[in-house]
Amino acid sequence: MTAARRDHKVAILGAGPGGLCMGIKLKQAGIEDFVIIEKGTGLGGTWYHNRYPGCECDIPSHLYSFSFEIKPDWTKPYARQPEILEYLEGCANKYELGPHLAFNSTVRKLAWSDDDSRWDIELESGETVGANMVVSAIGMFNDLVYPNIEGLDTFGGTSFHSARWNWDHDIRGKTVGVIGSAASAVQFIPEIVKEAGQVHLFQRTANWVLPKEDEPYTEEQLEHFRANPEVAQHIRDEIFTGTDRGEAFKNPEERVKYEAAGRQAISVVTDPDTREKLTPTHIWGCKRPLFANNYYEAFNLPNIELITEGIQRVTERGVETVDGKERELDTLVLATGFDATKYLSVLDVTGRGGLDIQKAWEDGAQAYRGITTAGFPNLFMLYGPNINMGSLITMIEWQTVHILKHIERIEQEQLAWIDVRPEPMAAYNDTIQEDILSIEAWSSPTGCNTYYRAPSGRVVTQWPHTMGRYRDSIEQPEFEVYETAKR
Repeated sequence: MTAARRDHKVAILGAGPGGLCMGIKLKQAGIEDFVIIEKGTGLGGTWYHNRYPGCECDIPSHLYSFSFEIKPDWTKPYARQPEILEYLEGCANKYELGPHLAFNSTVRKLAWSDDDSRWDIELESGETVGANMVVSAIGMFNDLVYPNIEGLDTFGGTSFHSARWNWDHDIRGKTVGVIGSAASAVQFIPEIVKEAGQVHLFQRTANWVLPKEDEPYTEEQLEHFRANPEVAQHIRDEIFTGTDRGEAFKNPEERVKYEAAGRQAISVVTDPDTREKLTPTHIWGCKRPLFANNYYEAFNLPNIELITEGIQRVTERGVETVDGKERELDTLVLATGFDATKYLSVLDVTGRGGLDIQKAWEDGAQAYRGITTAGFPNLFMLYGPNINMGSLITMIEWQTVHILKHIERIEQEQLAWIDVRPEPMAAYNDTIQEDILSIEAWSSPTGCNTYYRAPSGRVVTQWPHTMGRYRDSIEQPEFEVYETAKR
């Protein structure tokens, strides 16, 4: 029996914010022949999968949303996961993306056919999707990292990754161990400590966790926002201006201000030993900035212990540290994040002449303008290499507009394919890396482990300039740097 096959003009990989926005832009351009392939059972991407207690965005929601679909009545400045997911579901419904969504569809292989000038997308179901063009919207945060710790698979209690929170497991009264103290942990630790009998937090590196203005809006304010939608636009504009000054990572004086705010936040911890362990030794900005208002206060509660001794092994009963002490646990939560440097290479992808993306990116993921990569025709990336800065939904929206111009060119000029030339891509990436080296926080990572770097040492995630500069750099596609072939 021959496996089922579907063919489309455009295939979008991922139904997170990027995939949804790309679908909306295609529909607005009159292009209906597309499919959004999603491995999950629902849309939303990271906001669908990440459902840990306290999960919320660290960019104000008036900016972390689409410019064409401004929500006036976010319940608080930094919305939590359920509200963000509801917003994305509302966008999908309003713009009628339902017929284009293919859930429970995990991509196994993505292969370019030189003979047919087409992408063949093999799914785990055995089905194949053919597409003239592919837009990858899988982003950075999809490949979970599990720590390489001896005995991890021998733990006899309940264990799960924080990005796949087990809500069927009741932690009330339980003894919970948490490995990791970065982005997700600073949000869920203050929540679980309220219910757990005891929490043991195993911290490898202290992080800067700064406060944020996040007082929930009153009902009177929300009514005012709904009656005056221009207020939301004004708030959005103000946030963009404040976020996009471009000085936070570059200006030493700004860094000093942030570190001072961080130390002030840590000062609420009453125990001096715990306070010292929570104080970072690296400069602010060399790791992902974190924001929370109740993280440090949680360490004043009697049922939490901060452990900085290294982990020797996980046992059937709990976690043993290098000092020989074993802490018995009912529950083990792995707050160990994602392998954020792989991007599209988390999939089996082959381009022109059978070029493997692992080979093409052996020095680290790279692309032209963070969108196209040489040797992989008609393949576009949202939230690709070296665009991580500010509001990612905003950056992604600009990218969808840019990609649409390429798609329209392919159609209008009846091109079989376009492919960015290796030379301009290499020159562009050399410039980006030089600009990254000029930023002390990213170029001097001494004592600062970070997800920014590929194994080669190359910083493949960060955009070293303002969001506005990125917008301006992709406003007009540089068609001249692309090789083309007629149909």
